Amino acid sequence: MTHSLNRILNKKEQLGDRLAILAHHYQTDPVVEVADITGDSLELARHIEHLEAELIVFCGVYFMAESAAILRRPDQQIFTPEPEASCPMADMADPDDVRNVLQAIGSTRRVVPLTYVNSSAEVKAVVGEAGGSVCTSANASTMLRWAMDRGDAVLFLPDRHLGWNTADKLGLPESERLIIDPDTITPETAKNARLLLWPGHCPVHDVYDMGRVEQLRREYPGCRIAVHPESPASVVQAADADGSTSFLIRWCEEAPEGSTLIVGTEASLVNRLAKRYEGRKTILHLDMGWCEDMRKITPEKVADLLENIAQEPAEDVAEHVKFPARTALERMLQACS
Repeated sequence: MTHSLNRILNKKEQLGDRLAILAHHYQTDPVVEVADITGDSLELARHIEHLEAELIVFCGVYFMAESAAILRRPDQQIFTPEPEASCPMADMADPDDVRNVLQAIGSTRRVVPLTYVNSSAEVKAVVGEAGGSVCTSANASTMLRWAMDRGDAVLFLPDRHLGWNTADKLGLPESERLIIDPDTITPETAKNARLLLWPGHCPVHDVYDMGRVEQLRREYPGCRIAVHPESPASVVQAADADGSTSFLIRWCEEAPEGSTLIVGTEASLVNRLAKRYEGRKTILHLDMGWCEDMRKITPEKVADLLENIAQEPAEDVAEHVKFPARTALERMLQACS
């Protein structure tokens, strides 16, 4: 590990201001330690075009690097240390299926699509072409309100839990929500729904259940629990708080000294928070789950990329995809400015 760190630091010194390393909060500690900027999806997206660096190394899963490539300036290049770092949730929404659903239910009323940033560039492009936008876990309430103001119904994808939990926050009646089957949905089956939810989920957060929440409440009387809104609705409702990765970080920071805090999100971040507040606050996992694709990015791969960056292919998105996908992303950035 020390050898890889030295290799990275040497290349950072050589490349100077030409280079910026961005890392998502779910990256492991050794990768976060060499990053220039860390954040959640929205924070990192906002940084891209304002960076002076022309070489941007994005340590995250593929849809994040794609979003960076869509938002970059012409003089910037985006690289990822591991192009095979996928996202199971993003893979649950195929662009052709999304287009077919919009055509199937859009014949009788105006349906505005809203895709979680955890989706492919092709899906973002379909959404952009249909007048929709993108959201993150940090701004889902703002963007769902935005979408509902612009049509008769919203197609929210790919994470049903984030869509359902956001609808709870906005007070949308459950009778007006429908988790769809993309293969069988028709205007008739969807006619009473104002919120149509794609049936996707995050494998890390989907496993949380009420039994674990109740067990921890018994084991740690007086503990407080916060979870990511990709968690099932019953768990979110039973928690003391829920929010994006950045929210969870602030929640731990603002908790009183001596608190026992249970955090429901990816294990790398929870471990980092536990280490940061060791001896001052007790921070525990709701249930320890790793994003295996995030863990595919290692210091060794970052070092290899930096040492060969002149020969490495930059991440890019085809022009016919880039324009409508960028439009969808820009609608989000404008709505949340």
